[in-house]
Amino acid sequence: MRLVGENIDVGIYKLRDALAIADDLGVDLVEISPKATPPVCKAMDYKKFLYEQKKREKALKAKATKIIIKEIRFGPNTDDHDYEFKKKHAEKFLNDGAKVKAFVFFKGRSIIYKDQGEILLLRLAQDLAEVGKVEQMPKLEGKRMIMFIAPIKKK
Repeated sequence: MRLVGENIDVGIYKLRDALAIADDLGVDLVEISPKATPPVCKAMDYKKFLYEQKKREKALKAKATKIIIKEIRFGPNTDDHDYEFKKKHAEKFLNDGAKVKAFVFFKGRSIIYKDQGEILLLRLAQDLAEVGKVEQMPKLEGKRMIMFIAPIKKK
């Protein structure tokens, strides 16, 4: 087997000799590439290796962006004042970097106002065009008409 590691002459050793060298150095013998000919082993502190690997994974996980989705609910007959109020909230959410899920909820027989709900959502998308772009156009799912708006990346 080929033995690699710090303070070791890289070379081909028998398993018994490689284990003796690793034992003399006070480290573990870890098989890196078992399918290579000859197999490659590395003399290293395995616990320290695992610790550093977990540390790297944790750092990568911390750097990953978490997507936040905020919901805004409208009725099919939402008046102008309520619309403006909710639009300001949506604008704030988009400026903070969150996605906005705007939906119109149809109760009972109000489902006959589907076109009003779609107009309302399209109006919202048009009003928020400077801060967000439409990710999914209004789509009716059951008693809800849903639209997603994603924030525009600032350069």
